[in-house]
Amino acid sequence: MTTKNYIESSFCQEDETFEVPLRPQGLAEFAGQDSIRERLEVMIGAAKQRNEVLGHCLFSGPPGLGKTTLANILAKAMGTNIIITSGPLIEKAGDLAGVLTNLKEGDILFIDELHRLHSNVEEYLYPPMEDFVLDLMIDKGANARSIQLKLPKFTLVGATTRTGMITSPLRSRFAFSARLDYYEPQVLEQILNRTARILNMNVEKDGVAEIARRSRGTPRIANHLLRWVRDYAQMRANNKISQAVVNKALEMLAIDQLGFDETDKRILEIIIDHYDGGPVGLNTLAVAIGEDKNTLEEVHEPYLIMQGFIKRTPRGRVATDSAYKHLGKSKGRMENS
Repeated sequence: MTTKNYIESSFCQEDETFEVPLRPQGLAEFAGQDSIRERLEVMIGAAKQRNEVLGHCLFSGPPGLGKTTLANILAKAMGTNIIITSGPLIEKAGDLAGVLTNLKEGDILFIDELHRLHSNVEEYLYPPMEDFVLDLMIDKGANARSIQLKLPKFTLVGATTRTGMITSPLRSRFAFSARLDYYEPQVLEQILNRTARILNMNVEKDGVAEIARRSRGTPRIANHLLRWVRDYAQMRANNKISQAVVNKALEMLAIDQLGFDETDKRILEIIIDHYDGGPVGLNTLAVAIGEDKNTLEEVHEPYLIMQGFIKRTPRGRVATDSAYKHLGKSKGRMENS
């Protein structure tokens, strides 16, 4: 597996046999995102005391920060079932109707990539969210008529990486809305230590800290890197996982000290070398790198912006002084050559 595919698999496709057992089962086990956890504790406690279903929840933020995990925690805390689907899978209103009519009282319907719901499907979702009723059309043409089907009270939990693409009418129907932020290295160390215990791994403290520093503030990436380091240590280091072993393992994946992979560095190099630091449009950048623009915008850009290596302007992306320094390049190279 190439470095690019290895890292992007952390965002795009979960290895269920590896990921699921590592997920926290309750809010007490969920490290980080303290303010969100506290708000959820209040909401869950109040709903259970009143014997009511939870209000609809919307979680946003970059991939791999725990949106799906929180949805599963809510279901476990409320003692109910969770039904999981995603926006692209619900192609028409009939698909959504099939899901809604199979829900039971208190169930949680989790829709990942909520921003990718078709507009007609989104509008069809409003009555179920507000009044727990489903409008059905019977027959066609002159004989067409609408009936309302009463639904059991349920909780819709939506997850999105693109909050701006969710319409205001849909966003306003969520009682709870929260954005998950990148994790500090100290929190990632807690997550990695928990993962190591579950996997029965012996990882030195410095090794855990090194993985945490290079995990882009993302628990999913941290766990995937720990898995790779485990494989490397088994084959090359007699199962010893020290900082030196971690460094060698991650060098094999071309992941540098800041957690940048080959694609991250390629983005910076293209902006600096081909466009003299920018600005350069997203579409142009995607073509130059040979990558999908959505992947650049959702996976790579947020971390590069957070680290202060690129900035968005009305005219396009611009490399910062930090990017030049990190790559060992000097400004004005093209003019001086």
